[in-house]
Amino acid sequence: MKIDIILAGVGGQGILSIAAVIGEAALSQGLFMKQSEVHGMSQRGGDVQSNLRISDRAIYSDLIPAGKADLVLALEPMEALRYLPYLSAEGWLVSNSVPYVNIPNYPEEDKLKESIARFQRKVILDVDSIAREAGSVRAANMVLLGAACPFLRLDYSGLQQAVRRIFERKGEAVVELNLKALSMGKALAEQEFKP
Repeated sequence: MKIDIILAGVGGQGILSIAAVIGEAALSQGLFMKQSEVHGMSQRGGDVQSNLRISDRAIYSDLIPAGKADLVLALEPMEALRYLPYLSAEGWLVSNSVPYVNIPNYPEEDKLKESIARFQRKVILDVDSIAREAGSVRAANMVLLGAACPFLRLDYSGLQQAVRRIFERKGEAVVELNLKALSMGKALAEQEFKP
């Protein structure tokens, strides 16, 4: 088993929390994991990207070469486009459809959607609205993670336990909110993509 994942978004969206949950779940299942992170700006609003490699064998590099990623998870559509060249021909894109417009020359939304629509292997959801329905837009990252579940090859119960461990210091209400968001994202992805 091997899966190479690129996580992409904007500072403050929770990319590193997704990486922490996936990593925790992988390690609890006895898998090897390597991760690297790139922060575009140290402030909220900068580009954030993480390479996450998981395998049942030793991993020697934490970086994913162009054209080799199995999965790109993006909390922001422009960031999804930025990392599409890293996807393998069999790879999947799981992305938020809602732009995070934080720069003056942000691409037109229609052109962005048109570019993403050309890509065949994708699950595109308005994770912000789904998270709001779950109880808080701050849980959009867990909705996205839930939507990626059909492609992760990790035990769903392991992901649930990882969510519990990562968020437990914030209290039971936050844990339950994130578990609900994870579940809602998973259910919607399974409707759209029937493995």
